[in-house]
Amino acid sequence: MDYGNPTSYLALQPGADVISSDGDRVGKVEHVLADADSDIFDGMVIDIETGPGGLHFVDSEQVGELYERAAVLKVPTDEVPRLPKPAPAPGVMEHHGVEDSESSLQAKLHRAWDRITGNY
Repeated sequence: MDYGNPTSYLALQPGADVISSDGDRVGKVEHVLADADSDIFDGMVIDIETGPGGLHFVDSEQVGELYERAAVLKVPTDEVPRLPKPAPAPGVMEHHGVEDSESSLQAKLHRAWDRITGNY
């Protein structure tokens, strides 16, 4: 399969194929998530075609190579449906006057949700 030339997350377009580490096409890129000010690639939201389908988040550490027309994951086909789904940020919880902080992955999932819903 010809994915085109290697590229960066800055040039990866929505609609590009998502390929599992097994070489199977498992979905399409929906959104690329990055902190443009810091030039940091956070990951991407993909629309999967396996299992129940729907939108899932792929952390940058789970992305292998990026090409003009495809993103190749480090995740095998059977694990793609178990990738986390983007979620809205829960209300801020307080315990004894101290705010709970969210994990890095939770923050990325919330940014993904905001991107999908246009709340960014």
